[in-house]
Amino acid sequence: MAERNRFLFPGSRAILIAVVAGAVAGAVAIYVTGGPDGNGTPQDPAAIACAAKADKAKEIAAAATGDVAAMLPADPPQSLSTLAFNGPDGRPITLADLGGKTILLNLWATWCAPCRAEMPALDTLETELGGESFEVVAINVDTGDDSKPKAFLEETGVTALGYYRDNTLGVFNELKRRSLALGLPVTLLIDPEGCLLANMNGPAHWSGEDAKAFIGKAIGG
Repeated sequence: MAERNRFLFPGSRAILIAVVAGAVAGAVAIYVTGGPDGNGTPQDPAAIACAAKADKAKEIAAAATGDVAAMLPADPPQSLSTLAFNGPDGRPITLADLGGKTILLNLWATWCAPCRAEMPALDTLETELGGESFEVVAINVDTGDDSKPKAFLEETGVTALGYYRDNTLGVFNELKRRSLALGLPVTLLIDPEGCLLANMNGPAHWSGEDAKAFIGKAIGG
């Protein structure tokens, strides 16, 4: 069983191509390439502050090896603090409201086959490393009501992750506009100031030692 599960999380950077092909069933309309990068204007203080972290992004992404080798440095780092979605209590929040901790932000949907394999691993990562300095923020992007997403989490045994939600596809479309999202799942590493440092399209074995070492570097780096 371990070998079979590992097959779902290839470590190669070629994973991006595989996941776009695998997740296309039932979601063809969502797979479109991004447009403008959305980094903000040169006068935007948040954009300037994040852009100055290019070397840090490369340093942290260099720690992404093995199971998480598809995680690439942000090019350039950009502010994501205005991303808007609903928190676990159902109220609207932005990423800035979660400031002060390193965030591994993941977008998922019930129709996404790779997400079904990945979510329990993200749940384990949150259980083991989540706290005041780090959180896995997994945002469901199903349209419609909460019934399918909540049933999905129950079926996959997810208990530690907060129930973040965006049934408008606003977060996905914003990341698509910035050329960060090609399909689902998509995962972003964001620092306590809301700056994107690394990103990947496709699933990864987030409960493995490679993932824990990467997150450890992000928290301590």
